[in-house]
Amino acid sequence: MSQPLVGTRILDLTHMLSGPYGSMILADLGAETIKVEPLQGEGTRKLLATDPNNSLNGMGAYFITLNRNKKSVSIDLKTEQGLEVFKALVAEADIVLSNFGAGVPERLGIDYESLAKVNSRIITCAVSGFGSDGPGSKRPAFDQVAQAMGGGMSITGSDAANPVRAGIPIGDLGGGMFGVMGILAALYERERSGVGQHVDISMLDCQISMLNYMATMHFLSGEDPYPIGNSHFVHVPYDTFSCSDGSIVIAVITDNFWQYLKELVDCPVFDDSKYDTQPGRWEDREMINSTLNNLFSSNTCQYWLAQLEAKRIPCAPVNSLSQALSDEQVLHRNMVIDLKHPDGSQTKGPGNPIKLSRTNDEIFTPAPMLGQHTEEVLKELLGYSAKTIEQLKEQGHIK
Repeated sequence: MSQPLVGTRILDLTHMLSGPYGSMILADLGAETIKVEPLQGEGTRKLLATDPNNSLNGMGAYFITLNRNKKSVSIDLKTEQGLEVFKALVAEADIVLSNFGAGVPERLGIDYESLAKVNSRIITCAVSGFGSDGPGSKRPAFDQVAQAMGGGMSITGSDAANPVRAGIPIGDLGGGMFGVMGILAALYERERSGVGQHVDISMLDCQISMLNYMATMHFLSGEDPYPIGNSHFVHVPYDTFSCSDGSIVIAVITDNFWQYLKELVDCPVFDDSKYDTQPGRWEDREMINSTLNNLFSSNTCQYWLAQLEAKRIPCAPVNSLSQALSDEQVLHRNMVIDLKHPDGSQTKGPGNPIKLSRTNDEIFTPAPMLGQHTEEVLKELLGYSAKTIEQLKEQGHIK
């Protein structure tokens, strides 16, 4: 098996979206990922589980997607014996990933300081709304809270009075992605030092980071940007345009692209030399966009995209999910995969976007049933006897 993280073992304590997404990425890359769940199961197991349109044999879309390539071990961390079992697993692990609320790892005795006493090489990562310190660290947070506080909602949409969150839950997903980056950085550093450390990821921090150059523009100008829909604050034309059967986008970011577009549409009003450079186009952007909308509405998306692509003008259809997930480039890149249920039934979901040239095997095992691997892991990894495992079950410490 050729995957980059084979030989790395993760204890995954995460729930909902941000943490499970991060551990899913690591599991897709070959890390042995042991999902440590409470006896009643991680809460996401119940999401959509009985929805006839969004579940597969009692497993909802959230869980079947986010928990592929993972094993499930069910342990009660609130009992002394359950905690002992968990710490025995920590001694054999490389990473412990969680996204509990602030202070919960300390209360459970599974914070970095506690676990480093068990395994000095352990790397812990906590993804939380606001990080481990600071005046707001103990506030609860979910995706929309992070998007709102991070400033992104204020520049999304077309009306400053009606802020809009991103359709993709980028607050949660951003936390998971940056968690992966932090973990991989800590693993790399451990190769030099031989010692683990704690990775502290704040969803709000991630949103601020992704403001990127727009934050710098704010500090330079002193101005708060406002939402401008799908247009751009510099480039023209750069927007969504209506065709007879849907919408397309074009992105004219150089003057050369403008010349190609002008040749294509053959519209006399665009022949004014002032439009040959960006300042002139910006000045008359409303007229240019309106004129293009009228032109594009005369034919189909497919017609105009073919014309635009022939001129190598950056463009794309505004795809629905069904269109995006059936795109030939997406399918070629193995970005739609089979998601299997433990009973053998299956559906489809998104693949792994990280493509490597050598350690490039892509394997996707089913999301596990609750406690499906408890006996296997305790026996094979920790050497527990069948009798010991049965006693722990009977006493309610594992499932």
